[in-house]
Parts: sequence; structure tokens; C-alpha cells
Amino acid sequence: MNQAGSGTLARAIDWLFRNRRTGVLTVAQWPNLPLWLFGACSLAAWWTQTDGSLASWLSLGADLALAWWALDELLRGVNPWRRFLGAGTLLGLIALITLQRAG
Repeated sequence: MNQAGSGTLARAIDWLFRNRRTGVLTVAQWPNLPLWLFGACSLAAWWTQTDGSLASWLSLGADLALAWWALDELLRGVNPWRRFLGAGTLLGLIALITLQRAG
């Protein structure tokens, strides 16, 4: 690749992953409260493995926590990558819930 192409790639990567607050490249971050809640509810729902109301409430809690995280990333993500990640997660969650209700 020529230097002009590599400069374009470097600028694209910089734009996509550069944290707008700190200036460092940010691909992933330490999980925040919504992701911890999603993990805890998902693990508890899997562990109980029942079809009762407890599993339903735990699944709902996991879905709400993941939606909270996705909306937060979409609206306040530190770079475009994080915002795309939030948007993709939110669209995937909506698709999953739609498919579950249809089936």
C-alpha cells in the first residue's frame, strides 16, 4: 500500500477509535453498571433454567440492562466505534425480542 493509502487508513482508525475525551484509542472499556446487571441477570436466568416467572423476570432484567447500556453507548459513547456498538446491540436486541414474540 502506498503512503497516501496508509495515511487514509490511519486517519480512519483514529477517527473511529480515538476517545474524544482523553485522546487515547478506545476499543473496549471496563464494564459499567448496566453490563454488570446484564451479566448477573443472564447468569442467574441460565442457572435457574426454569420456565417459571423467576426466569422470565431475570430475562427481562437482562434485556433492560442491555438496552440501558446500548442506549448509553449510542448517546454518550466516547468515539464512533462505541456509538456503532451501542446502535448494533440495540438493533440486535430489538430483532431478538421481535423474533421471540413472533415464535
